[in-house]
Amino acid sequence: MFPAVLPSERVPVAALCLLLTRLSCSSLSVPDVPHIAAYFGTKTRYEEVNPHLLRDTSSVDASVLRPPAAERCSPVHLTAVIRHGSRYPTVKNIRRIQKLSELVRTEASRGPAGSWLHDLQSRWEMWYTEDMDGQLVAKGRDDLRQLARRLAALFPSLLSQENVLDRRIRFRSSSKHRCVSSVEAFQEGLRGRGHDGDGSGDSPEVTEFSHERCRGYVEGVEKNRTATEEVEKFKHGAEMEEVRRRTEERLGLHHHRLTPDLLEAAFFLCSYELSIKSLHSPWCFLFNEDDAKVLEYKSDLKQYWKRSHGHVISGLSSCPLFHHVFRSLDKAGRPRRSTEASPEPASILLGHAETLLPLLSLLGLYKDQTPPTASNYLSQQGRSFRTSRIVPYAANLLFVLYDCQRGPRLQLLINESPARFPGLEEDAPLYRDVRALYRHLLDGCDFHRECEGRSGSRAPNTEL
Repeated sequence: MFPAVLPSERVPVAALCLLLTRLSCSSLSVPDVPHIAAYFGTKTRYEEVNPHLLRDTSSVDASVLRPPAAERCSPVHLTAVIRHGSRYPTVKNIRRIQKLSELVRTEASRGPAGSWLHDLQSRWEMWYTEDMDGQLVAKGRDDLRQLARRLAALFPSLLSQENVLDRRIRFRSSSKHRCVSSVEAFQEGLRGRGHDGDGSGDSPEVTEFSHERCRGYVEGVEKNRTATEEVEKFKHGAEMEEVRRRTEERLGLHHHRLTPDLLEAAFFLCSYELSIKSLHSPWCFLFNEDDAKVLEYKSDLKQYWKRSHGHVISGLSSCPLFHHVFRSLDKAGRPRRSTEASPEPASILLGHAETLLPLLSLLGLYKDQTPPTASNYLSQQGRSFRTSRIVPYAANLLFVLYDCQRGPRLQLLINESPARFPGLEEDAPLYRDVRALYRHLLDGCDFHRECEGRSGSRAPNTEL
């Protein structure tokens, strides 16, 4: 007896190996990258956004730097807001994985040999422990080392060994262990070390640009169930139920043994084992691409309504980080006498997906005309707000300030690719034009006023 597979589904060859236990799989080629690898939301590998890195982790494309060719420009400052690298699951998700593991073990012992559950049990062992709790993994250190080397190749005058050794580059980090470890790995990359360093790098300044410090956000969004009602509706809606039912049938489970939370645990097991071990896990074959798109959308709804454009206060909670970025740029771009010291070449800040998303929201990026909801999944297939593309592990938001003939210019890069500021038509507009674009935030966006005086009222169409 085999798990039910709908005729319309595209089942990977390796999945058939799980279904048909008498079929020898040794001669079949299983690809290194799962067919659903690009849909893991914030648990996506950086390589899925930049697949050329799978061939060469040091690959750099200098054409992404686009100051006007007619002007002589040179980069004078880089502010980088970077997410930590690949990590272990948090305790919350490890406990879900434990429950899923127990379910597989219990049900496999009752089912026939040759069932998909039986094969899963024989091919996979539970190895996650609660003490792992979100810590950076070896692959995560590599993510940051390699990113540092690529950025140093793009900006040799700013991220030079001399500037590193002279401590002219400032490093800031969230207090979370995975972020501090990511800073250390980034420093190792700049210093040219290929393996774990000796701890001789500068300790980063611990800076919490956290939405959790914003009372308006905590009360209006974090603790307010109605703020994320779209997520709950979709979680228990028709699309998710169809994926849950199909997966349950494939596994041969009794009705409703596989809850929505355990369904997500199975999906993310594929992502964890890919990002931690570069392993094509047997869990990956449970899902086809249509399933993965539904599960990605559920994750995107959560990030949209909890961290991004869904509520005005989510973006405003990033006011301190916004002002930090522009203070650094202002200082680097102001005219100075020949006798004055040159500006700080770079400011590197390590944080979380929850650090980048509110800032991107505040800057007006990735804002679709129609917000994603529980009821418009099909019409949202072309949305720009896809966290798998925006905030994978090691995601980065780079502000590059140039000294040019007509005055300072600013270029924005997201995950090492050019991005334009909303409403500005140049890749590297004049810095004064960028400041004019965000004048209302530069003159306002007061953290204490916004966070003490606002609630998280739902206002998806309110312009910041």
